[in-house]
Amino acid sequence: MSGTERKEHAVRRLMEDGQQPAVPPELYGDAVRRGARMLRRRTALRRLLWFLLAVAVVAFVVWASLARPWVEPPSDTTPPLTGW
Repeated sequence: MSGTERKEHAVRRLMEDGQQPAVPPELYGDAVRRGARMLRRRTALRRLLWFLLAVAVVAFVVWASLARPWVEPPSDTTPPLTGW
């Protein structure tokens, strides 16, 4: 028997015995509190990231409207036409 087969056999034996281990009664409340805290943190982080993305988009739009990188700069290499 390999190591994984032994582990599977032990798990199957525990499940088939029908005896459930004793769980402390306060465990459910602790798990609910921790889960709620994790959800709040995850929601706050998601909102923060969306806010930062929106700020970055607004900053890019403002920069692009002021700098206008799509417009070619005026050419200063040709001499002025005088004396025609």
